Amino acid sequence: MRELIVTNEPVLISYAEALLKDQRIEAMVFDRNMSLMEGSIGAFPRRLVVSDDEWAEAAQILRDAGLGEWVVGNARK
Repeated sequence: MRELIVTNEPVLISYAEALLKDQRIEAMVFDRNMSLMEGSIGAFPRRLVVSDDEWAEAAQILRDAGLGEWVVGNARK
């Protein structure tokens, strides 16, 4: 698994998940339930991850949707 987006923005995570799901790319959100531990203050970012094999395609989908600045590494080709 490889990080695709790291953010405290739940709407961004949801939007990115929807974009990837539409393209049949399975993504998982790590640390989604961390708010239970932190008291919902948003101190810990959530991580959207995909398989290593699908990372490049997923990153391109997000860049095409205008979310390139959020992609970890922002590896443009």
